[in-house]
Amino acid sequence: MKSFGSFLLFLIFTVNLQAQPWKKLTNGQNLQGWERKGGKAKYFVHGDTIIGRTVAKTPNTFLCTLKHYGDFILEYEVKYVDPSKTFNSGVQIRSNSFPDYKNGRVHGYQVEIDPSDRAWSGGIYDEARRGWLNDLTENEPARKAFKPDRWNKFRVEAMGDTIRTWINGVPCANLIDTMTSTGFIGLQVHGYYGKDMAGREIMWRNIRIIDQNPEKYKQPTTAKEVYGMPNKLTKDEKAKGWVLLFDGKTTRGWRGAHLDHFPEKGWHIENGELVVEAAKGEEAGNGGDIVTVKEFDNFELSLDFKITKGANSGIKYFVTEQYHPKGSAIGLEYQILDDRYHPDAKLGVNGNRTVASLYDLIPAKSDKQFFPNGWNHAKIISKGTHVEHWLNGEKVVEYERKNQMFDALVAYSKYRKYEGFGNWEKGHILLQDHGDEVRFKNIKIRELKE
Repeated sequence: MKSFGSFLLFLIFTVNLQAQPWKKLTNGQNLQGWERKGGKAKYFVHGDTIIGRTVAKTPNTFLCTLKHYGDFILEYEVKYVDPSKTFNSGVQIRSNSFPDYKNGRVHGYQVEIDPSDRAWSGGIYDEARRGWLNDLTENEPARKAFKPDRWNKFRVEAMGDTIRTWINGVPCANLIDTMTSTGFIGLQVHGYYGKDMAGREIMWRNIRIIDQNPEKYKQPTTAKEVYGMPNKLTKDEKAKGWVLLFDGKTTRGWRGAHLDHFPEKGWHIENGELVVEAAKGEEAGNGGDIVTVKEFDNFELSLDFKITKGANSGIKYFVTEQYHPKGSAIGLEYQILDDRYHPDAKLGVNGNRTVASLYDLIPAKSDKQFFPNGWNHAKIISKGTHVEHWLNGEKVVEYERKNQMFDALVAYSKYRKYEGFGNWEKGHILLQDHGDEVRFKNIKIRELKE
């Protein structure tokens, strides 16, 4: 009976699979129904397989469906011919190309194909718009799902405001976002300008779609919800104790440093972003720093920031207002800086004033990933005496407070005149006015148990 029952379940499952209304997006003969956009990479058809081949000195290239899709389930298989693991790619979904947007540049959601050690295949990137929306920093099983040396099966479900992905059956991304509801599907060959990257190949096969009543065939997922919409918390985040420090509409919860109210000038809210305005690079030269009304001790702080060319700013923590220096308030600082153009990057010791460093004390990793023209994600973790700085999903600084080594660093820094600097039990979170325009959003925090 057990054997018959198992056979019956298998039969039902098989019939259900056969009943799903899949449509092939390739005809096995040519690229009919597709068009190339962007660069000059080459695409070939070999049976049910589409092969993309890199061409030197050309930007990103996309082989795009002529048809646009809204709600759908998409499946495809991917394989690389690149032992170096340096050739990344992706598949565009709900993407578009408009003459009045960056001269027709392809933009929209991209399901990442990433054979590098970062291993974010299956994550969701917003091509030519907002950057990473749902990376795999905290999803270790998904990071291990992609195998660069063999065929990998991707599944993408796009329904309403939700996009979910799987690789080889492993749940990867679970994004909630409302920016774009329809667009074409595109196979990316990444742009490269060096001759040594010409001739690399990526292959796609068994590309098929369900675009009629796809909700009937959606799968459950264990991937946590991530909001692409700014200044929102997912159910998972709320359950873990996260709270917003900025709601995208008001300055509630903030005031000026050494003030009992929010600055009357120098800051404004625009499109859900908290903006410190330019003031010719003068430290606290306009509205001045802002601090949280509440003080924190053990916490995890997360936010996104975007700088203008040559900008300087910072995120400070354990901020005390017992001192009234000229300029910025006193506290440990996660440096925000355009290392390319601001002279502060070359001052200090061994790069300890570069972006994401513990300002004037500990330099961030020199090979950190930073986007000077886009949004960057900062995270600060403070638990007991242990502190970490993260930048774009990578830990770049780690140190201990309240010990001899830390006190020695302070003794040789600009902070040596402030007694007990960095060793206070708690303090405010601060966003710095350094006279340059910088934008902040998705500012959230959760308090930790020591």
